[in-house]
Amino acid sequence: MSKPKSILDHQQLQIIINRLCHQLVENHNDFSNTVLIGLQPRGIYLCQRIKESLESNFPDYNLEVGNLDITFYRDDFRRREDPLVANSTSLSVSLEGKKIVLIDDVLYTGRSVRAALDALHDYGRPLSVELMVLIDRRLSRHVPIQPNYVGHTIDVVADERVSVEWGDNERVILKS
Repeated sequence: MSKPKSILDHQQLQIIINRLCHQLVENHNDFSNTVLIGLQPRGIYLCQRIKESLESNFPDYNLEVGNLDITFYRDDFRRREDPLVANSTSLSVSLEGKKIVLIDDVLYTGRSVRAALDALHDYGRPLSVELMVLIDRRLSRHVPIQPNYVGHTIDVVADERVSVEWGDNERVILKS
C-alpha cells in the first residue's frame, strides 16, 4: 500500500465549507423551512462544520440540524458477515413539508443516499430534498444520483479510496 496522497488541506477545506454555506444561503434565505441533516457516520462532521460556519456568519438564522442513521435501510444490510452496528438518529423536528439538505462527506456509488431517502420518509414527507457532499467521486455511481452542492470533484479508479479526516489534522486524502 502506497503512502496516502493529500488532496485537500485544512485551509482548502475551510474555503470549501465557506463556499458551500454561501450557496446554501443563496438557495434557502433564512432557513425557516429548511433542515440540515448529516448522514451517519461521517456526514455528521461536515454537517456540524456547515452549521458552525452558518451560525458564525449569519447569527440571526434559526437552523434546524439533525443526524440520520441509514444502517437498516442499506441494500447490503443482510449481506454482510459481520453484524452492522447502528448509529444514532437525532431529528427533533418533523420533516413534513420541510426543505431537506442531506449532507455527506463522500459521494461514491450513491447507495447511501438512496438509503437515506428511504429513511427520511419515516420522519415525514419533505417538500424537497437536496444533497450536499464534500467530495464527489463522479465516475462510480450505481444509482443515478447527483449532488446539488459539491465541495470538490475527484475522478479516481475503483481501487482507490477517498477519505476525509476531521479534527486536529483536517484533510482529504487518497489511498491506493
